[in-house]
Amino acid sequence: MSRSLNEKLESYPSALDMLKNAQVGFYQFPVPDEHTNWRVEQSAWQDTAVLFEQSYHMTDIYISGPDKIHFLSLISLNNYSNFTTMNALQIVIVSDSGHIVGDAVVFHLQNGELQVVGKPTCANFIEYMAQKSDFEITLRKDVRVLEGSNQREMYRFQIQGPNAFKILEVVNGKSISELRSFGMCELNIAGCKVTGLRHGMANAPGLEFWGPYFERENVLNAVMEAGKEFGLKRGGGRAYSTAGPQSGWVGAVLPAIYTGADMIDYRDWLTDQSYEATLSVGGSWDSENIEDYYFDPWDLGYHRLIHWDHDFKGREALIVKKDRPHRQKIWLQWNPEDIKKIQNSMYNNGPNYKYLEMPAAHYATCPFDKVLMNGKQIGMSVYATYTMAVGGWFSIGIINEADVELGNEIELVWGEPNGGSTKPTIEPHEQTLIRAIMSKTALG
Repeated sequence: MSRSLNEKLESYPSALDMLKNAQVGFYQFPVPDEHTNWRVEQSAWQDTAVLFEQSYHMTDIYISGPDKIHFLSLISLNNYSNFTTMNALQIVIVSDSGHIVGDAVVFHLQNGELQVVGKPTCANFIEYMAQKSDFEITLRKDVRVLEGSNQREMYRFQIQGPNAFKILEVVNGKSISELRSFGMCELNIAGCKVTGLRHGMANAPGLEFWGPYFERENVLNAVMEAGKEFGLKRGGGRAYSTAGPQSGWVGAVLPAIYTGADMIDYRDWLTDQSYEATLSVGGSWDSENIEDYYFDPWDLGYHRLIHWDHDFKGREALIVKKDRPHRQKIWLQWNPEDIKKIQNSMYNNGPNYKYLEMPAAHYATCPFDKVLMNGKQIGMSVYATYTMAVGGWFSIGIINEADVELGNEIELVWGEPNGGSTKPTIEPHEQTLIRAIMSKTALG
């Protein structure tokens, strides 16, 4: 018999205890890990082009009806005043405390529907809010394959790299007009109508494109055939997991739903098998207050999306936060000698440090590592990653603004406290320090 998230939480000393010992690791991309190898696939987005499969790991929710935009405007901080068809924006939903519940991309499709695409957090909260409202809206939900079947309503691909648009123009049979970021267009590939979104990841030009799932194979084959002369490679899950961190995107935000009076009913609505009930938290960040693991819009650079001139959930809390000190998102370039020390620990009789899985050492759904400067805690590090473009390891830093000085050295604590939690991705290990340089980009 299914239980609610609240009922599941009653079985644990705290929400953090449940999340830190959850028996899952990093967020799963149900595609092949590699089509060639991750080194070649990473290099392709810098040198030629790579095609990533996005058809399976995200949940889509479709919203229609006369109140659809007004409904979204009341539950998210975004500006919808000019949100016309064939446009997209990054939707950010916050709790009454001003912490992020989830973020995703919302597309205003040509048929008038709104399509929200991302990890399950936004779709779940949108569905819950719609059920308790009296707005004239209709929802249709297409869940990620881990929660449903392998059949999706839409396929979705992303092509990246300097040759990406050359390939698309070949299969489209004509040039693609210049698109602004998050602008949408229509293409015709192998006789199929395809919708595209101008979208760049990992500092490379690209387009996200999709259509009815039954046309997936025809479109895929046409793009791969046209891409042969341009060096197109297919990218697997291992390479895909590194594109976001190099771009500075924090892919899995811990949803701010485990505390707060406004979230009690929502936790009753969520089941004990929902994404929010089964994700894991990992790393050296060791606060006992789960709200210290939440992000607000300033932490991730989303404050630029806040549209203050409308009422929305969490607005009052964000107004209070507005003039307070904030944290800033930067990159941390890791010291190669400290990386060697960790890797060498596998080959000697000394301390054993937490294994660095290449190319992405994401051993929990939501990773958090402690960042120190002169022994003082100044923020956190998330998503430890290696890419061929950087030629080394880096992570995203969420650092107190007052302590950010690009070029300065910090230390991050690598490994979990007390030898590690019970997650299956954790082996017995000791913590160690890694030196890193605060940088403007992953590349320096």
